Amino acid sequence: MSIQRLWSQAIALVLVIVIGLSACSAETPGGLVGNYQKDSLTVISSLRTALEGGEDTPEKAAAQAIARQNINDFASRYRTDPALTKRSSYTTMRTALNSLAAHYAAYPNRPVPDKLKENLAQKFKQVETALERGA
Repeated sequence: MSIQRLWSQAIALVLVIVIGLSACSAETPGGLVGNYQKDSLTVISSLRTALEGGEDTPEKAAAQAIARQNINDFASRYRTDPALTKRSSYTTMRTALNSLAAHYAAYPNRPVPDKLKENLAQKFKQVETALERGA
């Protein structure tokens, strides 16, 4: 075999390994890692950040984009797990996520109403309490 052929095969092997390992990474761009409790708390934290602060700031827009991504990632990752769908923390979390996602879809340029913020804060506390209990 020629040296050039060996080099091309070695480079191809390295590329396959790098691509394979990067595709196997469990963490999503929004920070979800595959652990239901940790992911729930991560999503709650990102949603609180998106709901706080002044309106019409670049930080707020970025936080809302991350929140939307986390809502989608959380829903797609956990909605098919029958063991989780029966937990009170999951159903309460989904209710909160659906409320906020519906607002973002229907009124993308309007701020989240105070009543919805209060409802979400209550739901987030319920989820955190349920997670502490293991429910």
